[in-house]
Amino acid sequence: MPELPEITAYVRALEPRVLGRVLETVRIRTSSLLRTFDPRVSELEGRRLTTVRRVGKRIVFELEGEFLAVIHLMIAGRLWWRGRGATIPKKRGHAAFDFPNGTLLLTEASTHKRASLHVVRGEEALAALDPGGVEPLEVDFNAFRKALLRENRTLKRALTDPRILSGIGNAHSDEILLEARLSPVRRTRQLDQGELQRLFESTRRSLSEWVERLRTDFGYEFPEKITAFHQAMMAHGKFGQPCPQCGGPIQRIVYGGRETNYCPGCQTGGKLLKDRALSKLLREDWPATLEDLETGVEARRKA
Repeated sequence: MPELPEITAYVRALEPRVLGRVLETVRIRTSSLLRTFDPRVSELEGRRLTTVRRVGKRIVFELEGEFLAVIHLMIAGRLWWRGRGATIPKKRGHAAFDFPNGTLLLTEASTHKRASLHVVRGEEALAALDPGGVEPLEVDFNAFRKALLRENRTLKRALTDPRILSGIGNAHSDEILLEARLSPVRRTRQLDQGELQRLFESTRRSLSEWVERLRTDFGYEFPEKITAFHQAMMAHGKFGQPCPQCGGPIQRIVYGGRETNYCPGCQTGGKLLKDRALSKLLREDWPATLEDLETGVEARRKA
């Protein structure tokens, strides 16, 4: 799933291509993509795009008249910049956004169509789509600590819960926790002040480094190799490979179709985390679906 660094890369690539341009046409191929009906998506057409920004893991296009197009790529959604009027791919294409100088294609390489497009008007309507987590690269330690300790979650869940922290998902949470040398199943309220400070610093450092790494990787080109398993990652997707910090093999927990990678030597005092032993814990501290993970629905359901 594209996370804060990857969404930032998309935003940076889109700005010089679409800012100030008129959105001529929106072509929707997959009806499940569009999650709103008022305003109509056709009301975006003919309006100049004034801002491109990130809200959590969403990309927001702001157009004249306070119209906003909000794209959530979920796990397998991707964006492609092509020549004006490019055809939407038959098998995995969702939509096309036509500008005078090119076309932005939205695709999803999955049989489960989870990517979404919301068309709303005004900041209040946009805020209703934001789960409300704090921006990890914008807040100070006290705000980070307050958000993290609001609920007693496992660290893996706390980092990836969009109601707590904005923009972090499965991949970058693994990287952050390895750098911080903290177990993914430690509870937030078990951390002492020094560990909280270490997690705060590791979160900011890891995300900042990845933002800059992707800036360097893509340069002025449009990002076409956005992936959850980047070769340069230390932990995520590295099961069985040597930990770059201690040399021990990276291990993993697989639950609900999601994988958590960690280093026993650096993060758990050498202890292996067993999937079966963790099943009860994870059922209590893990969302039922990816949609729940992104919206906080399960938290509202339990409230």
